[in-house]
Amino acid sequence: MQSSDLNKLKIAIVGAGYGGAAAAKALSLLGADVTVHEQANRIREVGAGIGLRPATMNRFRQWGIFDAIAEVSSPSEYFEILTATGDPIMKEAWPAEGEQTHTHLIHRGDFIEALLGVLPEGMVRLGHRLQSVQDKGDSSVLTFADGTTAEADLVVGADGIKSVVRQQLFSDREPVFSGEHAYRAVISADDAHGMVTDDNLRMYIGRGTKVYLLPLRHRDQVSFDITALCPDGTWTPQVTKDDMLRTVEGFDERLVAITRGLDMDTVNIRAVYDIDPVDTWHSDSVVLVGDAAHSMLHHQGQGANSAIEDAGALADALRQAGSVKEALALYQATRKPVTDQLQAISRQGWSEDEIDDVFPGQKPAAAATKE
Repeated sequence: MQSSDLNKLKIAIVGAGYGGAAAAKALSLLGADVTVHEQANRIREVGAGIGLRPATMNRFRQWGIFDAIAEVSSPSEYFEILTATGDPIMKEAWPAEGEQTHTHLIHRGDFIEALLGVLPEGMVRLGHRLQSVQDKGDSSVLTFADGTTAEADLVVGADGIKSVVRQQLFSDREPVFSGEHAYRAVISADDAHGMVTDDNLRMYIGRGTKVYLLPLRHRDQVSFDITALCPDGTWTPQVTKDDMLRTVEGFDERLVAITRGLDMDTVNIRAVYDIDPVDTWHSDSVVLVGDAAHSMLHHQGQGANSAIEDAGALADALRQAGSVKEALALYQATRKPVTDQLQAISRQGWSEDEIDDVFPGQKPAAAATKE
């Protein structure tokens, strides 16, 4: 689209999480009039640490916000997978993207604050809980719970796994329970029992449990995550410390000691869900990004990265195509094959014997051998 057309474009983004904030930055750089509508009255990201891959960091460099992210993250050279008792299984450098070779480890809260911090004041409007979206073809109208409305040439649904935009316009299928729980906490590096000595991610696996140690050196902290099999699909289940200790039985005693020393008030406990692939992500004036489009399990660590890539691809498509409608089709054609594959491989249950196939798992091994 021509710059003059982009400058006239009014865009409403639903959701101020990773995907929404990244889309706001990328689309505002096109010159469009962007407003972000967030249901919460205060942005507060819970959870623990994540890794921002080289391709993601390159997007931040392109948008001029690399330093803002790097300032609150630690560069990591590789990841390592070990048995429950610490025997090495696999050690591999993060997949490079051009000259960018490091994955940056960051706390979820620091990440969303950094993203929102580079947006113009007033772009994000809090307390706007979406009630309905009316697709009028050339534009769409959003109605919020407080009775206010907003009309835009393009609506970007970045409202997460329980997306109202997706449910009303594209797919009413419910999220799918994985049969797992995730227990996440951020602890002091001093409480890691000497298990963290550098800036690299380590994962210990055994008996259906995966334990992640993700250093956050810039905070002098460690993200400690346990993913364990459990049939209880309650979104926020009630779990005791004894329950958690049972999931790490037989693991390295230091991991057991970390678990035993956790303050349960600081542990984020969630059942793990994703969604089935959505056939169509867009209409003429509405499009999905991030978890709203392709929520995936966390086994590949690609949820946030995929949301950032969506934002970049959407901005690229609007710049390249002749109209909004053409741009949304180009965006889906670019991103959906990638995220369909990531959803599938993230959902695949895997053991020590399957690691070569599914981790780092940008594609299934069978597909890789055909190329």
